[in-house]
Amino acid sequence: MDELAAGIASLGPGLALVPTMGALHAGHLSLLEAAQHGGAPVAASIFVNPTQFNQSDDLARYPRDESADLELLRQAGCDLAWLPSVQTMYPAGDEIRIVPQGAALGWEGDVRPGHFSGVATVVTKLLNQVSPQRAYFGEKDWQQLQVIRSVVDALFMPVAIIGVPTLREPDGLAMSSRNRFLGEQERERAPALYRCLSRLAQAILDGDEVDVCLATAREDLTLRGFSVEYLALVDGGSLHPAAELMPGARLLAAARLGSVRLLDNLEVVLPGGPRRTGL
Repeated sequence: MDELAAGIASLGPGLALVPTMGALHAGHLSLLEAAQHGGAPVAASIFVNPTQFNQSDDLARYPRDESADLELLRQAGCDLAWLPSVQTMYPAGDEIRIVPQGAALGWEGDVRPGHFSGVATVVTKLLNQVSPQRAYFGEKDWQQLQVIRSVVDALFMPVAIIGVPTLREPDGLAMSSRNRFLGEQERERAPALYRCLSRLAQAILDGDEVDVCLATAREDLTLRGFSVEYLALVDGGSLHPAAELMPGARLLAAARLGSVRLLDNLEVVLPGGPRRTGL
């Protein structure tokens, strides 16, 4: 921690933080690029947080490549890398956990009990350690972004939480560290999730009944080999289910393809309406 404090002090004011779990890809680098806008110094953390995993085999399987990650950060012009140990983040006797409500309920909160408690706890620790003015998170994990914002607001933490649009492969697949586990045939099918969301958004905008559109989309994904965990239209801020189109409405989806769990979301923008971001 002394080394971290010295590194932060050397960078001066206006620090931005990009928290990650490593296995970095172009999506993470887009967060760094956004954080660097305006010339602010940028720190990135790499920590595979054990308290947000529901299954020990999932934690063990999570990809790790510390040397490659550090090289990517160096090439991207990151000013400081923070790689704490599990013992640093969760010292012996540490029993304090944050249990968020509100946006943490439902969807990922139902499928992965305790997940958002782990996320909220570790992000709070990282923000307190680094003390950034701004922290950047990808919009691909939309519910997570809203949970983090709610925790920061509730605890009066002096940091702005900035959402960065999802970076996608040329075929539309949302970039994720877990995509590397897709087999060849699964990788060919995976972009169907985003295409389905796009068609679904257009059907809703065209005035088709939301429940019917969702049921049709779930059936289509199932026929394409996906195991759909949830697919819903929600209010983008509260994450409450939406029975009809509203400003800021967003489609949320989680589906398994083979052994890989894919998350994606898409805002359903009313004609002439502003896009809602993580700001």
